[in-house]
Amino acid sequence: MEKEVVKGYIDHFIYKNAENGYGVVSLVVGGEELVCTGIFKDADVGDTLEIEGDIVNHPVYGEQLKVANFKIIMPDDAVSMQRYLGSGAIKGVGEALAARIVKKFGAETFRIIEDEPERLAEIKGISEKKAIDIAMQMAEKREMRDAMMFLSQYGISNTMAVKIFNTYGSRLYGIIQENPYQLADDISGIGFRTADEIAGKIGIRVDSEYRIRSGILFTLLQASLDGNTYLPIDELVPKTLALLETGPEAIIDSESVRTQIANLTMDKKLVVKNDTNIFAASFYYEEQGCAVMLSDLNLTEKTEPAEEKVYLDRILEIEKRKGIELDALQRDAVLKSISNGVVIITGGPGTGKTTTINTIIEYYASQGMDIMLAAPTGRAAKRMTETTGYEARTIHRLLEVSGQMDDEKGSGVHFERNRDNPLEADAIIIDEMSMVDTHLFYALLKALVPGVHLILVGDSSQLPSVGAGQVLSDLISSQKFPTIYLKKIFRQAEESDIVMNAHRIHNGEKPVIDNKSKDFFFLERNDSNVIYKHMVQLIRDKLPAYVDAGPYDIQVLTPMKKGPLGAQQLNLVLQEYLNPPDPSKKEHTYGDMTLREGDKVMQIRNNYQAEWEVVGKYNVPIDSGMGIFNGDMGIVKEINEYSQDLVVEFDEHRRVRYPFSELDELELSYAITIHKSQGSEYPAVILPLLGGPRMLLNRNLLYTAVTRAKSTVCILGSSQTLMTMVDNEEQLRRYTGLSDRIKEVFDAI
Repeated sequence: MEKEVVKGYIDHFIYKNAENGYGVVSLVVGGEELVCTGIFKDADVGDTLEIEGDIVNHPVYGEQLKVANFKIIMPDDAVSMQRYLGSGAIKGVGEALAARIVKKFGAETFRIIEDEPERLAEIKGISEKKAIDIAMQMAEKREMRDAMMFLSQYGISNTMAVKIFNTYGSRLYGIIQENPYQLADDISGIGFRTADEIAGKIGIRVDSEYRIRSGILFTLLQASLDGNTYLPIDELVPKTLALLETGPEAIIDSESVRTQIANLTMDKKLVVKNDTNIFAASFYYEEQGCAVMLSDLNLTEKTEPAEEKVYLDRILEIEKRKGIELDALQRDAVLKSISNGVVIITGGPGTGKTTTINTIIEYYASQGMDIMLAAPTGRAAKRMTETTGYEARTIHRLLEVSGQMDDEKGSGVHFERNRDNPLEADAIIIDEMSMVDTHLFYALLKALVPGVHLILVGDSSQLPSVGAGQVLSDLISSQKFPTIYLKKIFRQAEESDIVMNAHRIHNGEKPVIDNKSKDFFFLERNDSNVIYKHMVQLIRDKLPAYVDAGPYDIQVLTPMKKGPLGAQQLNLVLQEYLNPPDPSKKEHTYGDMTLREGDKVMQIRNNYQAEWEVVGKYNVPIDSGMGIFNGDMGIVKEINEYSQDLVVEFDEHRRVRYPFSELDELELSYAITIHKSQGSEYPAVILPLLGGPRMLLNRNLLYTAVTRAKSTVCILGSSQTLMTMVDNEEQLRRYTGLSDRIKEVFDAI
């Protein structure tokens, strides 16, 4: 059906959401009011719009125009000009003054303001200075509108057009025509594919140097999303060629790519190590910076035997007071944490990491020293608080993340704690270190000063971080820091089949699945539909009472995203049964995803600028802050079609409002990939296993899934698939350079 096209001016906003630009507008068209709904992010009262959209009948508000797109146009008659000038769009010009200007100049008003602004001073109440100010405001607005109209032909949204205009001003025309790939370098939210689309429309050659350079940088960016901080040149070149080969006319060869790698290195955008390893400069300097700062922190106190005996006596006194008995490795870990600047403590479940942490905390507290605790995620920090009795924060909150951006492109995050404002503590313990990526570790180290004791705790057999790097593994493999491997499984842990089977899996042994256990169950099922049925029964009917938790506390983990037992399909099935459609529950469809009030969702990327608040009685805010992070889980509490947003309540009752335009930050989370479960612990875990890609069915993944469960593991599927995972030691290799940078720095001392 053909869309309606109307032209009119904005008389007033009935509703406007400042965050996402959604508005309900009273548009005057030929003297009649027409209510329009849509995104009006860059339109103001008084603007004349040409709108394309569909007339719809709202059950409550009657006939409306649902806006598909619009453009702001200049008024072309005296009446519209007067309305525009008097609307408040031009500061210092009210209705009365606008009427006098248009009465004097009529339909020539805008031409006069543009070409002969000094003539405005002929009107009473306008000085020469004010005349120039009016003309400058009009010119700025016209420039902005012209830029938006120019960029719209390349499929660039109004919001992004404003960002481009604010970055480049009038230079944007030359940049778009000569090198649109510069947009991908300079502006957050514009990537290679957008820039490449613009370049194609302009007619820039597919073998342009600019295009090849941008493709190289984009390929490295994509590699970082898979955890790599660099790529070997023999992988980077073919991957870049695959990206750039857009059809039979493509004429780019590997030599062209290698030439531009050399040019980017000369421009200091790439760093080449060992002639073969190609780093984006930012990752190389972060890894090198980590190595230098670790060297500064790695102060080792030489302890005399008498002094060491004093330390040991204090530790034994803590053991006696707390009614615990550490083994030799645990005592060694506590001792090394006292006398070394950087210490790593690693071990599997049940090996006494928590007891060791608690003893270290007690030691420092008994000496009147300040200690801080942190973990990468909210769930991990909450668990650390529960097991230690001391407040633990996420690393982001420890570093006091702020909503402002930290670099020119506006893609970095700013922490209030840094070199100029370091953390004040004698010791800092970070738990779940396997989850910490290079970027976050670099930010943490920048906030520490030599003399602080940094104690890093984690299970090096867990999956590496979602973000780029494998920090814990690289620190251990560098062999430059005291590393204590806790191996003894304590008696209480020996009673848990979850713990014992996790260690069997880790050692490549078959887990015991005879169903004589109280906490580890296996159901042989070879049909996806049957697995769906049992899964729903377990979550809804059987497990909540068994583990003393709600259905939403029970987590389905899966090795993959796609397929019958992948996270995407499982979420559709589980949503249908656990939170079915209901007339009392509002819902909203975004792309292929339908969100409903009551749905369980997960934040899937870090959003440092998201504002959250905790509300008390009568919805009065009692706490607020910034930042929602990848892996945070919550419940959809409210969907508002009128204001075009929804509210999610995360852990600790933090509520975040999401404009509909930003729902790509959320996913349903009845089922999540094992990778996304890192650092979390659930009362019960359900694990469907029935075939899949070999690279995803490995021992490391299975071990991580099993160790996420606190009370119960239920595996549904094929015993053959389970045993295949135990036997498969293959993992996707990550290319990281932190270990090498540490060795270089330490060996140079």
